Amino acid sequence: MYPLSRRALLKGAALGGAALAATPALLAAASRPARAADGPLALYNGQHRPPVEALIAAFTAATGIEVAVRHGSSAQLASQLMEEGAHSPADLFWSEESPSLFALAEKGLLAPLAAETLASVPAEYSAKDGTWIGATARCRVVVYNKADVDPATLPASVLDFASEAYADKVAFAPASGAFQQQIMAVMILKGRETALAWLKGLRQYGRVYNSDSAAVEAVESGDIPIALSNNYYWQALAREIGEADVQSAIHNIGHGDPGTLITVSGGGVLKSAKNAEAAQRFVGFMVSEEGQKAIVAAIAEYPLRPGVTSPFPLTPFGELDPAPVTPNQLGDAEAALALLREAELA
Repeated sequence: MYPLSRRALLKGAALGGAALAATPALLAAASRPARAADGPLALYNGQHRPPVEALIAAFTAATGIEVAVRHGSSAQLASQLMEEGAHSPADLFWSEESPSLFALAEKGLLAPLAAETLASVPAEYSAKDGTWIGATARCRVVVYNKADVDPATLPASVLDFASEAYADKVAFAPASGAFQQQIMAVMILKGRETALAWLKGLRQYGRVYNSDSAAVEAVESGDIPIALSNNYYWQALAREIGEADVQSAIHNIGHGDPGTLITVSGGGVLKSAKNAEAAQRFVGFMVSEEGQKAIVAAIAEYPLRPGVTSPFPLTPFGELDPAPVTPNQLGDAEAALALLREAELA
C-alpha cells in the first residue's frame, strides 16, 4: 500500500495558487469538445494523493476501468467545474472538503447517487439531496509540544485560545479549508459575533501559518507550543518520526466544542459525465468495504462505512464527542471567508 510520509501528504495538500496537475489522458480529453464514453474515467481530485492513488489502484484492479486524474485544491477544481459547466471533461469530483461539493450541488452540477451507495455511510455525512457522499472523516484537534504544555492545563474550549493568556503560543492557518469549516461551526453554535471576536483574538494573540501541516511541524520543532490542525497531519508526522521520538501530541477537546469538529472528504458524479455509469461505480466503490480499507490504509482518516477500522492509532470515533455540526450545516463556508476578511485575516 502507499506509504503515508509527511512529504507525500505535503505534496498532496498543495493549496491556493498551486498549478493543476493532470495526466496526459485527461489533458487530451480536455482538448476535445466531447469525449467518447469508452475512454478512462476523468477524475478531478482535491484530496491528498496517497488515498486517491490507493483507491484508484484497487478500483482498477477490481473493475478493469482506468482512471485519469487532474489534481488541484478542492476550491480550485470546484471553481473550474463551475466555469466548464456541461462542457467539462470531468466525470467525477473527489473533494478534500465538503463545502466544495456543497457548492457544486447548489449550482445543479452533480447527479443523484445510487441509493445503495448512499446507504453505505450514515446519512448525516452526505448531501441531503443525495448528490454527494462523504467517504472519510477527519477531526480538528489541538496539537501541543509535550515539553512546553501540560495537557491538563489546556482550556475547555477552542475559543479560549484567542486570549492574552495564549499570546504568541497558538499557531493557526486561516487559509485552511478545515479551519474555515471550524469558523462555521463556531458561528453555528455560538453566533456570528462570537465567531468574529474569536478570529480577531486569534489575529491579535495567535500566530498565522500558511497551512495546518506547517503549524504542526512548528509545534514539533518547538517554535510554538500549540497548533489548531487536523488529526492526520500529526499522525503522518508521528509515523515518520516514530511515536517514541515525536515531541508533540494530540489533545481532543470534546464535549461538543467546535474545537473537536468532524469534517469529511467525499465525492460526487457530474451531471455532464460522459462515463456516468462507471463514475457511479467508482463512487460506490469508494464507500464499499474494499474501497474504504484501501483509503484508510493510506491516510489517517476515519472510514465512514460502519464496520471498517483504520490501521492508525486514532482516538475511537465514538469517543470524540465532537461539535454537533454536520457537513450540510457547514454549507459552502462562504460566510467563513467573509468573517476572515472582516477580521483582517484574508
